[in-house]
Amino acid sequence: MASAVLIYDGECSMCRASALWLMRRALAGGARELEILPCQSPARRARFPRIDDTVCLTAMQLVLPDGRVLSGADAVPEILARIPRWRWLVRLFDLPGVRPLSRRVYAWVARNRMRISCAAGPPS
Repeated sequence: MASAVLIYDGECSMCRASALWLMRRALAGGARELEILPCQSPARRARFPRIDDTVCLTAMQLVLPDGRVLSGADAVPEILARIPRWRWLVRLFDLPGVRPLSRRVYAWVARNRMRISCAAGPPS
């Protein structure tokens, strides 16, 4: 599987922690199929100029090797498929109702991420 690029809000502590958590798991499993880039980085703007800042600050964006872009909860199964010990979770997204529910949960978390980050406090 070729590498995909996860674009996230680098100014959100919860988003940063989540992206790093995913990357550590991908690397621990020996996978080199996931790259992470903060939305605000010059590298992201140079490589993916068609992804507007507003879009990637609203929801994470996953750029697949074929150029398709998955946003928010729709990116989760593809991300999990790239992490060896977590691939089995992809099948859960095929269960009835899971994708619509995951989209609602993701949208709520994305809207409230700064409040959630502040409530959780600094990482230990």
